[in-house]
Amino acid sequence: MSSSVRSDTALDLGSATIIRDEDRTNPVAVRFEHVRKTYKLFKNDRQRLIASFTDRVKYDTINASDDLTFTCGRGEALAFLGDNGAGKSTALKMITGVCFPTSGTIEVHGRVSALLELSAGFDMRLSGMENVQMRCQLWGLSEEESKELIPQIVEFSELGKYIDQPMRTYSSGMRARLGFAFASSIKPDILVVDEALSVGDRKFSAKCQQRVSDIMANENVTVLFVTHSTAQARKFCTRGIVLDHGRTMFEGTIDEAVDFYEAT
Repeated sequence: MSSSVRSDTALDLGSATIIRDEDRTNPVAVRFEHVRKTYKLFKNDRQRLIASFTDRVKYDTINASDDLTFTCGRGEALAFLGDNGAGKSTALKMITGVCFPTSGTIEVHGRVSALLELSAGFDMRLSGMENVQMRCQLWGLSEEESKELIPQIVEFSELGKYIDQPMRTYSSGMRARLGFAFASSIKPDILVVDEALSVGDRKFSAKCQQRVSDIMANENVTVLFVTHSTAQARKFCTRGIVLDHGRTMFEGTIDEAVDFYEAT
């Protein structure tokens, strides 16, 4: 089977197709068609290493996403519900490009900002400020845009003078707060949220929830939201998908999806 990617970079994805652009006019923000993500499970790291050189190593497989199909329209707020291992986070990681599908088609139209693993991707040797500046460059922000954005990020993170200290001295909570501050300060077309609203203490967590609410007040922003809290799902989303072992078990309004999930 052939593979294709319509984006700035072409990747060999086997039987998968990815279409990724920043077309904000497309009424479809995200679309999955028969997407499957298969992981190989080896007995240990040694077996995994040997498998890099030969196909004779035995392994098990698991489909984190299994024939997953859905469409999220522009400006829609969609919740993914399901128990641990249901495939919720895997779906979001494929949307953001952290991992790639084994087969199927994924379309993503618009700039994506992800509130996923908030403390991931930082260079521990650099200061918080240097990491923020580097991320601004990676996002392709101009010098003027960066100068306007960085003070807002620092203020929201509440790190104070620690912003100029090496990130190796930060606690995990401090790194998460800075990650949230940056990701939520970028003006996204598509916001991806995975259990990121419990960052820090109760006061800061409430501040994070208000920030997401403010972003969603813009009707053109599309939100894909993973949570175990059905109360948060009802608060932030209008539609829901219930997943189990990578497959869609139910899709409907958020109230219908929550009722289905809580009944299973």
